[in-house]
Amino acid sequence: MGLFEKLFSSKKENDNMSNVNLAVVYYSSTGSNYQMAKWAAEGAKADGANVKLLKVPELAPKEAIASNPAWEKHLEETKDVPEVQLEDLEWADGFVFSVPTRFGNPASQFRQFIDTTGGLWANGKLMNKVVSAMSSASNSHGGQEATVLSIYTTMFHWGAIVAAPGYTDPVQFTSGGNPYGVSATVGENGIQEDIEEAVKHQARRTASVAEMVKQGVTAQ
Repeated sequence: MGLFEKLFSSKKENDNMSNVNLAVVYYSSTGSNYQMAKWAAEGAKADGANVKLLKVPELAPKEAIASNPAWEKHLEETKDVPEVQLEDLEWADGFVFSVPTRFGNPASQFRQFIDTTGGLWANGKLMNKVVSAMSSASNSHGGQEATVLSIYTTMFHWGAIVAAPGYTDPVQFTSGGNPYGVSATVGENGIQEDIEEAVKHQARRTASVAEMVKQGVTAQ
């Protein structure tokens, strides 16, 4: 067992992370990334983190949404999920982002929200936040990894700390083995892989690293 794995294992056994604030922020048109975000929130909450499950605003025109019954249904079903605000980013010590890929990049709804964070960035409010990301596409090589890495590129500009899952737990190999962030293939019946435990591990890891960073900053 390596040094980080020992630290991570010790945190799970001895701490409930009650001082860590984690924002799970997602965009989902038909529900896959919403499901992934819910699993992430459940995983972090189980270890005692303070978690907010938040969606980015929908920007697509009503005509486009109405043309897809699954999209329209999901929008109605999640109408009570709070929309993410800039204040939520300032509140959080860490983030888990879950976003579908659109031609190898994050969905534009997510990008539009990220593009409003310039004021927080300019005032140093996003530095040292701990981040990981997840994505989905309609086929197994549909751009999920490129989407996750694109999100991380923005995080480097924030001065955030990327806590990708890597291969820190054997569960990564049962869910496709993506070391950058859990990815899903979505078919007519929803998510095709067994990724729930991998998602929960990624969220717990993100919260655990955020706790380490927060404790280190507090100790200075």
